[in-house]
Amino acid sequence: MKISGNTILITGGGSGIGEALAHRFHDSGNSVIVVGRRVQALERVTTGRPRMHAMPLDIADARDITAFAKRIVAEHPTLNVVINNAGIMRFEALDQARNLSDAEATITTNLLGPIRLTDALIEHLLGQPDAALINVSSGLAFVPLTATPTYAATKAAIHSYTVSLREALKGRIEVIELVPPAVQTDLTPGQATREGYLPLADFIDEVMALFQQQPTPREILVQRVAFLRNAEAEHRFDHAVMSLNDAVR
Repeated sequence: MKISGNTILITGGGSGIGEALAHRFHDSGNSVIVVGRRVQALERVTTGRPRMHAMPLDIADARDITAFAKRIVAEHPTLNVVINNAGIMRFEALDQARNLSDAEATITTNLLGPIRLTDALIEHLLGQPDAALINVSSGLAFVPLTATPTYAATKAAIHSYTVSLREALKGRIEVIELVPPAVQTDLTPGQATREGYLPLADFIDEVMALFQQQPTPREILVQRVAFLRNAEAEHRFDHAVMSLNDAVR
Protein backbone atom coordinates (compact mmCIF):
# COMPACT_ATOMS: atom_id res chain seq x y z
CA MET A 1 0.00 0.00 0.00
CA LYS A 2 1.21 3.48 -0.81
CA ILE A 3 1.73 5.22 2.55
CA SER A 4 1.21 8.83 1.42
CA GLY A 5 -0.61 10.77 -1.29
CA ASN A 6 -3.88 8.89 -0.82
CA THR A 7 -7.42 10.02 -0.16
CA ILE A 8 -8.53 7.77 2.70
CA LEU A 9 -12.01 7.13 4.10
CA ILE A 10 -12.17 5.81 7.68
CA THR A 11 -15.45 4.67 9.20
CA GLY A 12 -15.81 5.01 12.95
CA GLY A 13 -13.32 7.85 12.74
CA GLY A 14 -14.64 9.83 15.69
CA SER A 15 -12.80 7.96 18.42
CA GLY A 16 -10.50 5.09 19.33
CA ILE A 17 -8.62 3.20 16.65
CA GLY A 18 -10.38 5.10 13.86
CA GLU A 19 -9.36 8.49 15.23
CA ALA A 20 -5.79 7.37 15.86
CA LEU A 21 -5.46 5.93 12.34
CA ALA A 22 -6.92 9.11 10.87
CA HIS A 23 -4.39 11.33 12.59
CA ARG A 24 -1.42 9.10 11.77
CA PHE A 25 -2.35 8.70 8.10
CA HIS A 26 -2.95 12.45 7.90
CA ASP A 27 0.48 13.06 9.44
CA SER A 28 1.93 10.79 6.73
CA GLY A 29 0.70 13.08 3.94
CA ASN A 30 -2.75 11.77 3.10
CA SER A 31 -6.12 13.46 2.74
CA VAL A 32 -8.44 11.77 5.24
CA ILE A 33 -12.23 11.67 5.51
CA VAL A 34 -13.54 10.51 8.89
CA VAL A 35 -17.14 9.34 9.01
CA GLY A 36 -19.57 8.25 11.70
CA ARG A 37 -22.83 9.11 13.40
CA ARG A 38 -21.48 11.63 15.93
CA VAL A 39 -20.79 14.79 13.96
CA GLN A 40 -19.41 16.68 16.96
CA ALA A 41 -16.83 13.95 17.59
CA LEU A 42 -15.82 13.93 13.91
CA GLU A 43 -15.37 17.70 13.92
CA ARG A 44 -13.17 17.43 17.01
CA VAL A 45 -10.96 14.92 15.20
CA THR A 46 -10.54 17.18 12.16
CA THR A 47 -10.05 20.51 14.00
CA GLY A 48 -6.88 22.31 12.93
CA ARG A 49 -6.03 19.72 10.30
CA PRO A 50 -6.18 20.79 6.64
CA ARG A 51 -6.94 17.98 4.20
CA MET A 52 -9.01 16.24 6.86
CA HIS A 53 -12.78 16.20 6.44
CA ALA A 54 -15.78 15.04 8.49
CA MET A 55 -18.85 13.46 6.91
CA PRO A 56 -21.84 11.91 8.71
CA LEU A 57 -22.76 8.29 8.02
CA ASP A 58 -24.92 5.75 9.81
CA ILE A 59 -23.16 2.53 8.88
CA ALA A 60 -26.19 0.56 10.10
CA ASP A 61 -28.52 2.22 7.57
CA ALA A 62 -28.43 0.72 4.06
CA ARG A 63 -30.10 3.72 2.44
CA ASP A 64 -27.70 6.13 4.14
CA ILE A 65 -24.75 4.12 2.83
CA THR A 66 -26.07 4.32 -0.74
CA ALA A 67 -26.58 8.09 -0.52
CA PHE A 68 -23.25 8.58 1.23
CA ALA A 69 -21.33 6.68 -1.46
CA LYS A 70 -22.70 8.96 -4.16
CA ARG A 71 -21.89 12.03 -2.09
CA ILE A 72 -18.32 11.08 -1.22
CA VAL A 73 -17.40 10.14 -4.78
CA ALA A 74 -18.74 13.49 -5.96
CA GLU A 75 -16.98 15.51 -3.27
CA HIS A 76 -13.77 13.44 -3.11
CA PRO A 77 -13.26 11.90 -6.56
CA THR A 78 -9.66 10.88 -5.74
CA LEU A 79 -10.83 8.54 -2.96
CA ASN A 80 -8.68 5.42 -3.29
CA VAL A 81 -8.45 3.86 0.18
CA VAL A 82 -11.34 2.69 2.38
CA ILE A 83 -10.81 1.56 5.98
CA ASN A 84 -13.82 -0.33 7.34
CA ASN A 85 -13.27 0.30 11.04
CA ALA A 86 -16.68 1.12 12.57
CA GLY A 87 -17.93 -1.48 15.01
CA ILE A 88 -19.82 -2.13 18.22
CA MET A 89 -19.24 -4.72 20.95
CA ARG A 90 -22.10 -5.83 23.18
CA PHE A 91 -22.04 -8.32 26.06
CA GLU A 92 -24.55 -11.15 25.74
CA ALA A 93 -25.57 -14.10 27.92
CA LEU A 94 -25.96 -17.34 26.00
CA ASP A 95 -27.40 -19.41 28.84
CA GLN A 96 -30.87 -17.86 28.71
CA ALA A 97 -33.46 -16.66 26.20
CA ARG A 98 -33.00 -12.96 25.63
CA ASN A 99 -33.88 -9.97 23.50
CA LEU A 100 -31.73 -10.36 20.38
CA SER A 101 -31.60 -6.67 19.54
CA ASP A 102 -27.93 -6.43 20.60
CA ALA A 103 -26.99 -9.39 18.40
CA GLU A 104 -28.91 -7.98 15.44
CA ALA A 105 -27.37 -4.51 15.84
CA THR A 106 -23.89 -6.04 16.03
CA ILE A 107 -24.39 -8.00 12.81
CA THR A 108 -25.81 -4.96 11.02
CA THR A 109 -22.99 -2.65 12.08
CA ASN A 110 -19.97 -4.94 12.10
CA LEU A 111 -20.72 -7.17 9.12
CA LEU A 112 -23.45 -5.78 6.87
CA GLY A 113 -22.04 -2.24 7.20
CA PRO A 114 -18.61 -3.04 5.70
CA ILE A 115 -20.16 -5.30 3.06
CA ARG A 116 -22.63 -2.61 2.00
CA LEU A 117 -20.08 0.21 1.97
CA THR A 118 -17.54 -1.84 0.03
CA ASP A 119 -20.22 -2.79 -2.49
CA ALA A 120 -21.29 0.84 -2.89
CA LEU A 121 -17.72 2.02 -3.56
CA ILE A 122 -16.14 -0.95 -5.35
CA GLU A 123 -16.65 0.28 -8.91
CA HIS A 124 -15.19 3.67 -8.04
CA LEU A 125 -12.17 2.09 -6.32
CA LEU A 126 -11.51 -0.15 -9.32
CA GLY A 127 -10.93 2.99 -11.36
CA GLN A 128 -8.45 4.55 -8.92
CA PRO A 129 -4.66 4.17 -8.88
CA ASP A 130 -3.11 2.52 -5.81
CA ALA A 131 -6.52 1.52 -4.47
CA ALA A 132 -6.75 -0.35 -1.19
CA LEU A 133 -9.42 -1.83 1.07
CA ILE A 134 -8.58 -2.29 4.75
CA ASN A 135 -10.97 -4.25 6.95
CA VAL A 136 -10.56 -4.12 10.72
CA SER A 137 -11.34 -7.47 12.29
CA SER A 138 -10.15 -8.57 15.77
CA GLY A 139 -8.08 -11.15 17.53
CA LEU A 140 -11.46 -12.46 18.71
CA ALA A 141 -12.14 -13.52 15.11
CA PHE A 142 -9.72 -16.37 15.78
CA VAL A 143 -10.40 -17.15 19.46
CA PRO A 144 -13.89 -16.09 20.59
CA LEU A 145 -14.76 -14.39 23.84
CA THR A 146 -17.96 -16.08 25.03
CA ALA A 147 -19.18 -12.90 26.75
CA THR A 148 -19.33 -11.16 23.35
CA PRO A 149 -20.29 -14.02 21.02
CA THR A 150 -21.93 -12.07 18.20
CA TYR A 151 -19.06 -9.58 18.09
CA ALA A 152 -16.56 -12.43 17.74
CA ALA A 153 -18.73 -14.09 15.10
CA THR A 154 -18.97 -10.92 13.01
CA LYS A 155 -15.21 -10.45 13.16
CA ALA A 156 -14.65 -14.05 12.10
CA ALA A 157 -16.99 -13.35 9.18
CA ILE A 158 -15.08 -10.17 8.30
CA HIS A 159 -11.86 -12.20 8.22
CA SER A 160 -13.41 -14.72 5.82
CA TYR A 161 -14.98 -12.00 3.68
CA THR A 162 -11.64 -10.19 3.47
CA VAL A 163 -9.94 -13.36 2.20
CA SER A 164 -12.60 -13.61 -0.52
CA LEU A 165 -12.20 -9.95 -1.45
CA ARG A 166 -8.44 -10.35 -1.69
CA GLU A 167 -8.76 -13.22 -4.13
CA ALA A 168 -11.51 -11.59 -6.18
CA LEU A 169 -9.66 -8.26 -6.46
CA LYS A 170 -6.14 -9.61 -6.89
CA GLY A 171 -4.02 -7.31 -9.01
CA ARG A 172 -6.63 -4.56 -8.99
CA ILE A 173 -7.25 -3.49 -5.38
CA GLU A 174 -4.94 -4.27 -2.46
CA VAL A 175 -6.93 -5.89 0.36
CA ILE A 176 -5.51 -5.77 3.89
CA GLU A 177 -6.85 -7.01 7.21
CA LEU A 178 -6.00 -5.13 10.40
CA VAL A 179 -6.33 -7.46 13.41
CA PRO A 180 -6.31 -5.60 16.76
CA PRO A 181 -5.81 -7.33 20.10
CA ALA A 182 -7.50 -5.92 23.21
CA VAL A 183 -6.69 -2.19 22.95
CA GLN A 184 -7.42 0.61 25.41
CA THR A 185 -10.34 2.37 23.68
CA ASP A 186 -13.94 3.21 24.52
CA LEU A 187 -15.32 0.19 22.62
CA THR A 188 -16.76 -1.14 25.90
CA PRO A 189 -17.27 0.61 29.27
CA GLY A 190 -14.03 0.99 31.19
CA GLN A 191 -11.89 -0.42 28.39
CA ALA A 192 -9.90 2.78 27.85
CA THR A 193 -8.13 2.29 31.18
CA ARG A 194 -8.37 -1.49 31.60
CA GLU A 195 -5.16 -3.03 32.92
CA GLY A 196 -3.54 -5.52 30.58
CA TYR A 197 -4.99 -4.00 27.42
CA LEU A 198 -2.56 -2.55 24.89
CA PRO A 199 -2.35 1.27 25.11
CA LEU A 200 -3.80 2.84 21.98
CA ALA A 201 -0.68 4.88 21.18
CA ASP A 202 1.54 1.80 21.36
CA PHE A 203 -0.85 -0.13 19.14
CA ILE A 204 -0.92 2.60 16.49
CA ASP A 205 2.87 2.99 16.54
CA GLU A 206 3.26 -0.71 15.76
CA VAL A 207 0.48 -0.67 13.17
CA MET A 208 1.97 2.24 11.23
CA ALA A 209 5.40 0.59 11.22
CA LEU A 210 3.81 -2.49 9.67
CA PHE A 211 1.98 -0.41 7.06
CA GLN A 212 5.33 1.02 5.99
CA GLN A 213 6.77 -2.41 5.21
CA GLN A 214 7.18 -3.23 1.53
CA PRO A 215 5.25 -5.12 0.45
CA THR A 216 2.53 -4.30 2.94
CA PRO A 217 1.56 -7.42 4.90
CA ARG A 218 -1.80 -8.92 3.94
CA GLU A 219 -2.59 -8.97 7.65
CA ILE A 220 -1.46 -6.21 9.99
CA LEU A 221 -0.62 -8.18 13.15
CA VAL A 222 0.94 -6.47 16.14
CA GLN A 223 2.90 -8.78 18.43
CA ARG A 224 0.23 -8.81 21.14
CA VAL A 225 -2.38 -10.41 18.84
CA ALA A 226 -0.22 -13.41 17.85
CA PHE A 227 -1.50 -15.45 20.82
CA LEU A 228 -4.99 -15.37 19.31
CA ARG A 229 -4.23 -15.22 15.58
CA ASN A 230 -1.90 -18.21 15.59
CA ALA A 231 -3.67 -20.38 18.18
CA GLU A 232 -5.17 -22.86 15.74
CA ALA A 233 -2.11 -23.09 13.50
CA GLU A 234 0.05 -23.77 16.54
CA HIS A 235 -2.34 -26.50 17.78
CA ARG A 236 -3.27 -24.70 20.99
CA PHE A 237 -6.74 -23.44 20.10
CA ASP A 238 -8.59 -25.15 22.95
CA HIS A 239 -6.05 -23.87 25.45
CA ALA A 240 -6.36 -20.34 24.03
CA VAL A 241 -10.16 -20.41 24.31
CA MET A 242 -9.93 -21.56 27.92
CA SER A 243 -7.17 -19.11 28.85
CA LEU A 244 -8.87 -16.10 27.29
CA ASN A 245 -12.26 -16.74 28.79
CA ASP A 246 -10.92 -17.74 32.22
CA ALA A 247 -8.93 -14.49 32.33
CA VAL A 248 -11.99 -12.41 31.50
CA ARG A 249 -14.17 -14.24 34.03
